Amino acid sequence: MATAEVFEFESHPGRTLSLLLFTDVTNSRELNTLLRAGKLDPELALLNAALVPGTLPVLLAAQKALTLQSRKGLITKTLHSELVYSYSGSKHITESLKRCGINDEMTYILVARFDATQAELNAARQLIKGTQVNLLNLALKYSKELITKFYKVTPAELHVSTLEEAIICRIGARDAL
Repeated sequence: MATAEVFEFESHPGRTLSLLLFTDVTNSRELNTLLRAGKLDPELALLNAALVPGTLPVLLAAQKALTLQSRKGLITKTLHSELVYSYSGSKHITESLKRCGINDEMTYILVARFDATQAELNAARQLIKGTQVNLLNLALKYSKELITKFYKVTPAELHVSTLEEAIICRIGARDAL
């Protein structure tokens, strides 16, 4: 199902990823506290949306997380934190979760939930105190400066590819480096 507000992606047979995008979030400190305590209900991946120029890199990170889970090889504690870690181009778990996850002041958040029910999506909407917007806004509101800094994208690379392609390259190649 793909609507203006929810993107649902089918990966492994019977597995889905739902995405919700929020702006003007006012309770990121509360969300971060719940997340770190493992008390976020429902469990969600909360990504710094400023680092997300489109859905394809998130889908690749989700695929990696699901593959690791199927091999019983999660590096982080949960499938949802594995998604955030997989989105990073870094092998450093703590740094990846800090950069690609949320912080206490964040107002622009991409929410991801594996195998979400409608009730869980509604609960996520209630949990996030902000304005849910169309996922197409990802392409309009990302931060080129943050992406080039965190992913170490060079100007020469941007002459032959896009920021989204650069992130995809790093997500895919991270474990091989």
